[in-house]
Amino acid sequence: MRVEFGIDRLCTNAEKYLKGKRFALLQNQSAVTTDGRYLFEALSSVGFIPVKLFAPEHGLFGTEQDQVSIPGSIDSFTGLEAVSLYGQTYEDLRPRSHDLKDIDALVVDIQDIGVRYYTYIYTMAFCIEACAKAGIAIIICDRPNPLGGVVVEGNCVHEGFESFVGAYPLAVRHALTVAEVAIFLNRLKGWNAKITVVEMKGWQRSMFYPQTQGLWVSPSPNMPTLETVLVYAGTCLFEATNVSEGRGTTRPFETVGAPFVDPTKYARTLNALKLPGVFFRPLYFKPTFHKFAGEECGGVFVHVADPQIFEAFFTGLWMVKVLNDLCPTHFDWRREPYEYVKDKLAIDILTGSAAFRRLVAEDGSLVAYRERYKEEENLFLHDSKECYLYR
Repeated sequence: MRVEFGIDRLCTNAEKYLKGKRFALLQNQSAVTTDGRYLFEALSSVGFIPVKLFAPEHGLFGTEQDQVSIPGSIDSFTGLEAVSLYGQTYEDLRPRSHDLKDIDALVVDIQDIGVRYYTYIYTMAFCIEACAKAGIAIIICDRPNPLGGVVVEGNCVHEGFESFVGAYPLAVRHALTVAEVAIFLNRLKGWNAKITVVEMKGWQRSMFYPQTQGLWVSPSPNMPTLETVLVYAGTCLFEATNVSEGRGTTRPFETVGAPFVDPTKYARTLNALKLPGVFFRPLYFKPTFHKFAGEECGGVFVHVADPQIFEAFFTGLWMVKVLNDLCPTHFDWRREPYEYVKDKLAIDILTGSAAFRRLVAEDGSLVAYRERYKEEENLFLHDSKECYLYR
C-alpha cells in the first residue's frame, strides 16, 4: 500500500488545520502531493491561500548550488513574498520578527534525507524557535525518512562544534522523520512551541523510501536519486577536503576523486577492507563545475549492494582516511570558511569534533573510533525514541 504523506492528509482536511488562520509556508519543490501538485497549489485549490513563503537553502525550487546565498524575492508562481532563509550571514538563517508579523501559523513541508549535515531541519528548527517566541503555531506535514527509522549511525555534534550542518546534538544518521526531529528539538531546547503534526498514514520505521511508493522529487540540486541519499552520510565528508565529491557530475556523492588519485589502487584498497554492503568501482570522470571543473579525475564510484547492512558514515571515514594514506603529499583538508564558520576546519564541523582529523594525522584506528562513537549512537537512540510517532 502507498503511504499517505502529511501533505495529502492536510489538503484533504485543510479546514481542520487552517480555518481562520493567516498562514505562511516553509517549503521547497519537494513539497508535493501524491498527484504531483505543489503544496501552495493544492491548498489554493481548496480555498486556503498562504500569505507568505519561506525558502531554505537552494531556494524555493532548488535552483541554487550549495553555499550560495539567496536574496528574498517575489515568487513567480504565486505572486507572494518569498523570504530567503539562506542569506549572507548566520543571522540570515533565521526569520526576523517582521517576517513573522501578522502570521498565525507556519505550515512546514520539506523533504529531509535523514542525515545530520542536511540543512533543512535546521531551517525548520530556527523557524520553530522564532515562532515559539512570537506565539505562532507550527503545523508540520510529515514525510518519510528515506533511510528508514531504525538505524542510527555516527557520533553527535560535540559542544563548540555547532554549525548550520550540525546545529544540535544529532547523530549523523538520526533515523527520525522531519516531525520527530521537531518534537525532539522542541523538548531538548525547551522552546515550548505549539506544534501540530499532520502524521503519515501507513509508514513504518523499517521502510526505505521506495517502499512508500511516494513520488521522489530531488530536494536539492545534488540529491537527484535515492541512491545518492544512501551514500551521502559518508561521502559528504569529502566536502571538507580538496577531493571532489562528484558535484558537477550526474552522480554526485556516489562519484569521488581528484586528478591526483590512481583509481585502480584506490578501489583495490577500499575493496580489500570488505566493508559491509558496498563495493567500489574505479573510474575516471570530468566535473563540469565545482572542484576540478573540466579536469580529468581518477576515483571510485560507490555501489551500495545491500542498504540493510551498509554503514555510510563508517564507509565515508574509511574512504577519506585511505585517500590520505595513498596520497599524503596531495590530499588536504578544506581550509576555507564552511557554512558560516571561520574558526574551525570543515572536517571538524561535519564530524562534530576534532577527533577524526587527529586520528587521520596520527594513523589511528578507525575501528576503535567507531566503538567510541557507538556509545553516542546508543545514547541518542535512547533519548530520541521518546519522540517516535511511528512504530
